[in-house]
Amino acid sequence: MADKQVSQAAPPQEPEERVPVFQQIVDNPFLLLFLGVTMPTVFYILWGVMEIAGIPVTPLAQ
Repeated sequence: MADKQVSQAAPPQEPEERVPVFQQIVDNPFLLLFLGVTMPTVFYILWGVMEIAGIPVTPLAQ
């Protein structure tokens, strides 16, 4: 009886679900840190460039 092998049927494997992109972003703390520093920096630079471009040219420069 000790020589008998009990064969167990393997449970059916379900196909792996894909992890959504937003969840991958939120699960990565270094990516969140990078985005948290980069996005405000880019927006502030663009805002500053728009402000500088909006300053009228002085009549003395003409």
